[in-house]
Amino acid sequence: MTPDELTQRLRQAMPSGLRAVVLYGSAAAGDHLPGKSDYNVLVVADRLGPAELTALAAPSRAWAKAGYRPPLLFTPGELAGSADSFPIELMDIKQSHRILFGEDPLAGVAVSLDCLRVALERELKAKLLLVREQFLLTGGKPRQVVDVMTASLSGLLVLFRAVLRLYQDDVPVQKVEALRALAGRMGFDPQVFLTVQALKEGRTRPREVAADALFATYLKTVEDIVAAVDRYLHRPS
Repeated sequence: MTPDELTQRLRQAMPSGLRAVVLYGSAAAGDHLPGKSDYNVLVVADRLGPAELTALAAPSRAWAKAGYRPPLLFTPGELAGSADSFPIELMDIKQSHRILFGEDPLAGVAVSLDCLRVALERELKAKLLLVREQFLLTGGKPRQVVDVMTASLSGLLVLFRAVLRLYQDDVPVQKVEALRALAGRMGFDPQVFLTVQALKEGRTRPREVAADALFATYLKTVEDIVAAVDRYLHRPS
């Protein structure tokens, strides 16, 4: 099922009250990996009570059965009031999205850098803790160690792009290009992330890398970035 097919089913399921269907994420940013990247869809409707959720359930189940996350569901008021709760996500969606149906629901949504700073501090540290936690479950097996890195990479790159927004207004849409720009700003070597990206895309095979050494560099670089952002956020004004 394609995003356009999902949109058609959503419109049929909710012939009135559906405000917008929006594609966002890698598919809108231009770095979508077929068979590896998700399709991310935002749905805005006037009401989202039991009747509306029941109407949207069948197309959403079909979408999930095709291997994708169910759509994000907002009313217009909820979306407008979520800029302080989801600043990282909404900044990315505002920058890269494609309207599949309706009018642009992001046009009037403004996100403050103060909200972004608070979210970044929390999310970066949470990602670091998760990488450590997942490594504990690998037993040191090389393939599983590689899986920890490839599974965590996309989320980290999203956060690194958000960090770059603290330094400059013009932020590359594609995550890898934002990574390179951030490396230039912060002075770290992005190669470890590029190597993991190659593993994720299948351009490099797990047996072609020393998983333990790669993970050590990966973890240390993430730790250094988290520490640098922490210093930046708490620097004297």
